[in-house]
Amino acid sequence: MTEELNIHTHGKVGHLSLKRPKALHALTQGMCEAMADALLAWRDDDAIEAVILDHAEGRGFCAGGDVQLVRNSALEDGGTAGRAFFHAEYRLNHLMFTYTKPIIAFMDGVTMGGGVGISQPCGLRVATENTMFAMPEGSIGLFPDVGAGWYLPRLPGATGKFLALTAARLSGAECLWAGLATHYLEAEHLAAAKARIVAGEAPAAVLDDMSAAPPEARLAGNAPKIDAIFGHDTLEGILAALEADDSEWAAKELKAVQAKCPATSKVALRQFAENAQCADFAANMVMEYRIASRMMLRHDFIEGVRAVLVDKDGKPQWNPATPEGVTDAMLDEIFAPLADSEEWTPFAQLASNA
Repeated sequence: MTEELNIHTHGKVGHLSLKRPKALHALTQGMCEAMADALLAWRDDDAIEAVILDHAEGRGFCAGGDVQLVRNSALEDGGTAGRAFFHAEYRLNHLMFTYTKPIIAFMDGVTMGGGVGISQPCGLRVATENTMFAMPEGSIGLFPDVGAGWYLPRLPGATGKFLALTAARLSGAECLWAGLATHYLEAEHLAAAKARIVAGEAPAAVLDDMSAAPPEARLAGNAPKIDAIFGHDTLEGILAALEADDSEWAAKELKAVQAKCPATSKVALRQFAENAQCADFAANMVMEYRIASRMMLRHDFIEGVRAVLVDKDGKPQWNPATPEGVTDAMLDEIFAPLADSEEWTPFAQLASNA
């Protein structure tokens, strides 16, 4: 149990409620471990049939992970604490992905980074008019992790590449269109939906019954342009395609891509390609942990967090500063296997259920 997380049971329903409002419920290692402990206990408890995941108050759902801790670890202990955080977070992600009981994630508010990692594994994902979804790791020199290497390539067309390279913020309606959410409910009806689930009604049936017609998804209208431009295999190719398009939309997205860390963008594209060779979600998490273990120690991550969260000047100095400076040799080093004793592993009881 942690002061940053409420853990309850209501009859046959387990309930995890994030409770770190001043940080928009960003995940700490303690929160990840407490959530995993509860889920493991409920996994083998015949009295629990479903799990609700939400946030207790404020503008959540969950704004990410504790990147300031990771940055401090990179500066102070060679990344030991940072790797421990990622290991715990990725174990939670994998546990949720392989969970056999329904988990219903209520993505009512900011859902970014680590919040994506705990919502996307859930079989039922509820968006609302308050949902703001993004993978903003390119702004801090990290990379789209927490399973993004698995989820994003499976979105329609080139949507996943677009999200990874621009850090675009999606509305609840856009999440529903892209498949990031399974249902769209008006926020004022969430309490009633949860009450019906707690009362014993089938979660999917409740959400189907209470779903509302979402507003128009702007992303859907831009999908042809996204597929044409972000369908290129290389960062240089995507940038060239944006530069060749004289539309206002392309100019806006070009600026967004150019502002992101070039190494992050190239890592994301390599990550999407490598995922095709991953036999299962566990293999993807092994790959992402290798990347995280190295990206967290690079100049770009330390500098990116400084610019966005510490000094807040919004002026990170990336190194390399250009896509051309990020070489295949650099990427090979970032993706290389770790020593056997350092590789990521799932919970022992899940090792055969990847």
